[in-house]
Amino acid sequence: MNAPGAGTALPLAATEGKRVPFIRLDNANPELMAELLAVVERIASESAFTLGPELERFEQNFAAYCGTEYGLGVSSGTAALELALRGLGIGPGDEVVVPTYSFIATAEAVSTVGATPVIVDVEEETALINAEIVAAAITERTRCVIPVHLFGRTVEMDPLLELCREREIHVVEDACQAHGALYRGKPVGSLGDAGCFSFYPTKNLGGWGDGGAFVSDDPELSHRVRLLRSHGEGTRHHHEIATGTHRLDTLQAAILDVKLGHLEDWNQRRRDAAAALGAALAGSSVDLPVPPIAHGDNVFHLFVIRSRHRDALRDHLDACGVASAVHYPTPIHLQPAYADLGLGPGSLPVAERLASENCSLPIFPAIEDWHIAETAAAVTSFEVPTDN
Repeated sequence: MNAPGAGTALPLAATEGKRVPFIRLDNANPELMAELLAVVERIASESAFTLGPELERFEQNFAAYCGTEYGLGVSSGTAALELALRGLGIGPGDEVVVPTYSFIATAEAVSTVGATPVIVDVEEETALINAEIVAAAITERTRCVIPVHLFGRTVEMDPLLELCREREIHVVEDACQAHGALYRGKPVGSLGDAGCFSFYPTKNLGGWGDGGAFVSDDPELSHRVRLLRSHGEGTRHHHEIATGTHRLDTLQAAILDVKLGHLEDWNQRRRDAAAALGAALAGSSVDLPVPPIAHGDNVFHLFVIRSRHRDALRDHLDACGVASAVHYPTPIHLQPAYADLGLGPGSLPVAERLASENCSLPIFPAIEDWHIAETAAAVTSFEVPTDN
């Protein structure tokens, strides 16, 4: 799910001119803006733009937040996924199981390293993969599974991890939409071989541009990813492998480090807003997000409802001045980029149904009661068409 899974496009067109915006970013918070601009001024005055102590400080703090030993800033969530796979030695001839209901980057990272994405369907209620779905897709060539904690909801990880450990299959978590979500008390990203995050501006922890992070407890894997993200440079001017560059800018790291201190509060505000919006929509014509499993979590990167009349509902919301968005209108297996896999319409029906019915409503930490009330009023006033 940056995958989704990793990535969520900034819905500016859907927000402009709306009384209830889809999202509000940092410029809507004067105190936070002042703090962040001070960081920008400090970095600029020091001309410290690449690597260095500011990046290392954020990497340490983010790894600690995720409950892992190692954390590395990289250029995007997509890069984090790609480097994790390359670090694990996954490439041509290997298969990686990925959910079709995610941002294309989840599968794209697999393709970029030369491996084959095995694209599978998802659960109806959660839009997530599970151990049963993955088990049916495993072959002798399967080297990795990428569970996506989509929309902020945690995948049921224990059965999946048990399955993969029995088969000696790697697990790389796509946590690009789930910063701070917990599974059995542990942060997502710390459960598999590695965790990958996006810091795209709309994420629960978002920067001022593209950015991402890789986290892991594996010292050898983390060392390889460290080399892969910056020209294979182990020490200055000593390049151990030919790779390229996928560094996180120091300016982004410093901004993210400030915002990391607010993340727990922001996530709780999202949960509270989701509870209030769900209560206000009880009994309406739409299907609401199901509660997380008892030992899981949802940090509500997105609040996604379902309606068989999704497009008409969105037109109605637009007329009411309430912004909305669709994540994602076309599953990965139906994207032109993956036409060669031969998975046509009807091949993965659950995801296709979700893609035609899901609608994302406004949710963000600074959302106010009247935003929620107006959103709920607009949804509940929608008259379901009677002709079909």
